[in-house]
Amino acid sequence: MKPTTIFAILLITAGIAAIAYQGFTYTTREKVVDIGPVHVLADRTRSVPLPPLVGGLAIMGGVILLAVGRRTG
Repeated sequence: MKPTTIFAILLITAGIAAIAYQGFTYTTREKVVDIGPVHVLADRTRSVPLPPLVGGLAIMGGVILLAVGRRTG
């Protein structure tokens, strides 16, 4: 299997995942209070939205790569 084909399949898969999940969340631990030997930490949840346009562009790019890869090979 050619590297172009593998990359195209990965792009299509990532595009489908981006459309299905529409973003991801992650948790960070931040220092809230730091007074001498006393340290207070808090967990903060952050969210990164992904517009459906990003997923659609990834899918289209993967399909174009597949078409170009078949034409040249």
